[in-house]
Amino acid sequence: MPPRPDSVTTRNPATGETLDTYRRLTDDETDAALDRAAEAFEAHRQTPFAVRAEAMRRAADLLDEGAEVHGALMTREMGKPLDQAVAEARKCAWVCRYYAEHAEGFLQDEPRETDATRSFVAYEPLGPVLAVMPWNFPYWQTLRFAAPTIMAGGVGLLKHADNVLGCAEAMVDVFRQAGFDDGVFQWLNLDHEATARVIADDRVRAVTLTGSSRAGRSVGSQAGQALKPSLLELGGSDAFVVLADADLDRAVEVGVAARTQNNGQSCIAAKRFILEAPIADEYTARFVERMEALTVGDPTDPDTDLGPLAREDLRAGVHDQVERAAAEGARVLCGGTVPDGPGAYYPPTVLGGVGEGTVAFEEEIFGPVASLTVAQDQDDAVRLANATRFGLGGSVWTRSRERGERVARRIRSGAVFVNEMTKSHPNLPFGGVGDSGYGRELGRPGIRAFVNEKTVWVE
Repeated sequence: MPPRPDSVTTRNPATGETLDTYRRLTDDETDAALDRAAEAFEAHRQTPFAVRAEAMRRAADLLDEGAEVHGALMTREMGKPLDQAVAEARKCAWVCRYYAEHAEGFLQDEPRETDATRSFVAYEPLGPVLAVMPWNFPYWQTLRFAAPTIMAGGVGLLKHADNVLGCAEAMVDVFRQAGFDDGVFQWLNLDHEATARVIADDRVRAVTLTGSSRAGRSVGSQAGQALKPSLLELGGSDAFVVLADADLDRAVEVGVAARTQNNGQSCIAAKRFILEAPIADEYTARFVERMEALTVGDPTDPDTDLGPLAREDLRAGVHDQVERAAAEGARVLCGGTVPDGPGAYYPPTVLGGVGEGTVAFEEEIFGPVASLTVAQDQDDAVRLANATRFGLGGSVWTRSRERGERVARRIRSGAVFVNEMTKSHPNLPFGGVGDSGYGRELGRPGIRAFVNEKTVWVE
């Protein structure tokens, strides 16, 4: 077996240029980081909510003030259009302020009626939480874990994706500048083997992961073996259901954005477009026209709609799925070819005639590739929407809000939006069912994910 590399190098996916090299932590350095986390937890858990909130608001201010710098770093490391990256930094400031404001209320003791003199439920932090995070929203997916965990009195350990380690380093600096102790939020440059050892370590009390279903099975099983709670936000193949009475202008406009946001690399991106038969041809023609009109190019250019995929190996995987889909009978209505030149670019691609049981219907395609399937009627559209092992998000398009809500209730998913693109919001629980994972981030459930719900009985 070849030796494990002791460093990792990041590259700009738009140009292929080398950015930085980061050394992996040694076993001794990892052990020292876990000691710092455990020690910091004992002190941090005792700090009043007001003290934590003051520092968390400073973190929010730093993210807002540095949004352009943080955005440029995200774009440089993983290729998302710069305006989307800056917006991500500002959204992170929002979630920090949200939990600074609401944490104390979410975690206050709850009196319960029993035959005791007094009984209540108390919410107490578990301890250090390890977060295994992906590259596609390198700040948001980290901060939506870190803000509630830290406000609850816990501390965070970040194992970030290897291609966004500059982002990991920058987020640690934000928390330090905001006034949190060095051990309250740390990033650990670990490989998979070292990560498994950290999951098993007694100083780590819980684990959260955002990533693929395969990664979720691995990390979830490791956490289970160690008898630790875990939260898994995994892949998705969201249905974008367009009913015959939909406003097609808006359904096309939002559909294109929903499929190509973040260069098509989002777990909650619209992936399977399920079109009720009476409008299927018209929607398809208009959708393809809009996809073909998107500008693909330099993600730092404000006129760019679609930047590169995050890595060339990821692009190769997407293209392989497109080719397999075509071999199974899907029609490539636009795109579907790997462009010449540097960078991991892939064109906006539309696959028509996608049937159940095929690659484009069954697998998550993590790139700007839309799969179009025709439903005979509303009931068939619901059946197709549910004919997946995933269940993260989805949307329904209709001019009738009442009809939209009825259909939304029938779709098996962690979230369904009516006449709007699926998105995450600090005040709404976020997570999936089936192969999309378990547990909920954000809102009240997000801050209670890693606390001990303790019953206290006083006689």
